[in-house]
Amino acid sequence: MKTKLWEKENKTDSLIEKFTIGNDQSLDMLIAPFDIIASKAHAKMLSKVELISADECDQLLEGLNDIEILLKNGEFKIDEGVEDIHSQIEFYLTKKYGDTGKKIHTGRSRNDQVLTAIKLFLKNELEIVSSKTQKLIKLFYQLAEKHNGILLPGYTHFQIAMPSSFDMWLSAYAESLEDDLELLNAAYKICDKNSLGSAAGYGSSFPIDREFTTKEMGFASLNKSSVYAQMTRGKSEKVAAIALSSIAHTISKFSHDVCLYLCQNFGFISFPDDLTTGSSIMPHKKNPDVFELLRAKCNILQGLPNQLTLLTNNLPSGYHRDMQLTKELIFPAFSTMKECLDVLAHALPQLEVNKNCMNDKKYDYCFSVEEVNKLVLSGISFRDAYQIIANKINANDFKPERKIDHSHVGSIGN
Repeated sequence: MKTKLWEKENKTDSLIEKFTIGNDQSLDMLIAPFDIIASKAHAKMLSKVELISADECDQLLEGLNDIEILLKNGEFKIDEGVEDIHSQIEFYLTKKYGDTGKKIHTGRSRNDQVLTAIKLFLKNELEIVSSKTQKLIKLFYQLAEKHNGILLPGYTHFQIAMPSSFDMWLSAYAESLEDDLELLNAAYKICDKNSLGSAAGYGSSFPIDREFTTKEMGFASLNKSSVYAQMTRGKSEKVAAIALSSIAHTISKFSHDVCLYLCQNFGFISFPDDLTTGSSIMPHKKNPDVFELLRAKCNILQGLPNQLTLLTNNLPSGYHRDMQLTKELIFPAFSTMKECLDVLAHALPQLEVNKNCMNDKKYDYCFSVEEVNKLVLSGISFRDAYQIIANKINANDFKPERKIDHSHVGSIGN
């Protein structure tokens, strides 16, 4: 039996074969369920346009259902010497149904077959990440409400600036994640277009029905140009990566805040001992390792769009084997992103805040703008009021009331 869909009479050099297959055999198991979805839709379409009989379609669907069950039970594997999951599925159908199994590939190329499975995978993963992100947004808002109006020092240039609050800080990250969701939705919309039927990138002389497979697989629309359908290989992964990198940017920034705020020099927040780690020689240490790793993993994720750009930016239209490597980048990225979202969602509700963190005398100057504004409200011009308070600070005679009364949307307590 041939072990490659494209194999002719001459065998491929074993070293070259190993190099070109790469990590596909392990990565392909992630898209196996989605190849089944696409293959079922393709078989139904072939029957609809009478390229195969109804009986042949029933056999193919029966075989694909069998593979689906084997996959769920962890019993379907890529055999030794078989190039990828797509080959394994076709070989299974051929072994079981003979010539009927060979007909599953009519009207498609492995190029559009792989691309369609990857798009279905991307859609599914984006939906999962979206759900986890929405859960995290709710947690941030719940914590913001819980700690509403509790003051927190604000810093600019790492210098004491103005009063902030825990609700402002926490809701800021909720709002940032809401913007990240917009990118996730945009990425989903781009991936939600059917490429099946574009074959090797130039269409097919068979009378296939691409609108049928589009509806059958649950795509919102299709990539009309067969050439562009192939061009979305790499582009789809990149737009998904951009969405992931945006969420990663938010989580990384929050994690850095946590590492700072946990530091004894700040002492704004704390976490239970079981969420921190100790030192091998310093018995007093409570290290924020989980947030340092969140920061590190998310910083790596932020480099993903650039990696995909470097992989694909000098390629002309049409398929190139370079595209195989996009799987090695984007597939693990989704696993990392989901793990980071889960870990943060687990840790966040256990955040404890220091309600008295602004009582320290070093935060007196945080209230300087409040004192300037009081003078302005009494009728003094802003520039004169600014100078009056500045003179008091320079003379070491500044004594703030530490009273905050903000009313506009997005301010302390609002």
